[in-house]
Amino acid sequence: MHIYAIGDLHLSGEPPSKPMEIFGEHWAGHKEKIKTNWLQTVTAEDTVIICGDISWALQLEEAKSDLQWLAQLPGEKILLRGNHDYWWTSLKKMQQFTENKFQFLQNNCIVVGNNAICGTRGWILPSSDNFTPEDQKIYQRESIRLELSLQAAAKQQAENIICVFHYPPLFAAEEHTLFTDLLEKYNVSHCVYGHIHGENHISVYEGQRTGINYKLVSCDTQQFQLYKIL
Repeated sequence: MHIYAIGDLHLSGEPPSKPMEIFGEHWAGHKEKIKTNWLQTVTAEDTVIICGDISWALQLEEAKSDLQWLAQLPGEKILLRGNHDYWWTSLKKMQQFTENKFQFLQNNCIVVGNNAICGTRGWILPSSDNFTPEDQKIYQRESIRLELSLQAAAKQQAENIICVFHYPPLFAAEEHTLFTDLLEKYNVSHCVYGHIHGENHISVYEGQRTGINYKLVSCDTQQFQLYKIL
């Protein structure tokens, strides 16, 4: 059993109503690239974490074809909300609509083997040039949600705690945020995140720090391949 992660699938039906090639030629055929790698990599016993920005749909019903496409791929899937997932609604509605084919990460903890998976969407950081008092409120609220998830994970006494964000929890190697402080407090071992795009994307920290492995997993920065966490 393995655990993988990928972010920012940006699906939009078939044929796609929002072709991603407008963001660069490397996006051409990205859906098939993801599917090919997924089928070559994932078995029914594996779990894949999807770090937000799953579908461009605005309503849950509009996301149906994208979610069905995702559901037919092998492995268990854990979904986290991204900033473009406007179709996201209550857990009960999503579970009913998808016939419980997915697990949704929202103020909770999901146990996979000896591993506890937790997380929250996150938000832009105080280090951002555009950070406002309103952003501060959301940033603090997201940190509260993260701690609720981490507290649930701590109760599981898992071998590993994996934390999932949509927004990166830090950008610079020396940066400390409410998010990174909580990851250290709860002895998280792996942290994955997305949101950042482009062949020449802005610099975002990846690597080992204070015992935590940080990894950007936006699909276009990973050549549309899954990242193996464990």
